[in-house]
Amino acid sequence: MVRLDTETQRSVPLQFLGIAFLGIGLWAWNEKGVLSNISSITDLGGFDPVWLFLVVGGVMFILGFAGCIGALRENTFLLKFFSVFLGIIFFLELTAGVLAFVFKDWIKDQLYFFINNNIRAYRDDIDLQNLIDFTQEYWQCCGAFGADDWNLNIYFNCTDSNASRERCGVPFSCCTKDPAEDVINTQCGYDARQKPEVDQQIVIYTKGCVPQFEKWLQDNLTIVAGIFIGIALLQIFGICLAQNLVSDIEAVRASW
Repeated sequence: MVRLDTETQRSVPLQFLGIAFLGIGLWAWNEKGVLSNISSITDLGGFDPVWLFLVVGGVMFILGFAGCIGALRENTFLLKFFSVFLGIIFFLELTAGVLAFVFKDWIKDQLYFFINNNIRAYRDDIDLQNLIDFTQEYWQCCGAFGADDWNLNIYFNCTDSNASRERCGVPFSCCTKDPAEDVINTQCGYDARQKPEVDQQIVIYTKGCVPQFEKWLQDNLTIVAGIFIGIALLQIFGICLAQNLVSDIEAVRASW
């Protein structure tokens, strides 16, 4: 009974969190008109952050549902599904961690490709735009490896055929912040890349987001490792709890 209550208490919050994430994702898609035009899902050239909410929410809901209903109804199939599904996630996380450590250069190249691909689609989706702006502001960076990566975007490139006012500029999130300014100047990046490199460093961040992310990861390695270890221990605990509950249920049924 104690194990059953513990499994239920673990699964119910997971289920509600999953529903919340799914709700946020569907609401965001509804606001962007995606639900009324499903074909527009494939139109975005970059990464849609809403997918993150939908995938995480879906996985959390499935795990929470299987664990909660399986424990309450003493359904060994759902409990086994819960433990196997959680085990697969744990294995994928472990594999991803090992591969990321072994193939560092490949991961860096893929990250560079991913960021540049989303730079191209910067104006195509408001959620993607906000994600890029947050990333550049938080890590005080600009582009994947530098501000010139914004040449990939049709609004910011320096070609003569570009008639945009943002030509040879960068988004406002690349601009260095003045603590005295209360209002964000969204035009601070205009013509920034037409200036000499020495002057650029005063106005915008010139370091790329890939090296800044690497630096942040090295500076916070203990915290990041602690979070991943904590998640892994919770997953292992959940798997063991579900398997023990399955063993108890099968032992009781065998004694009938």
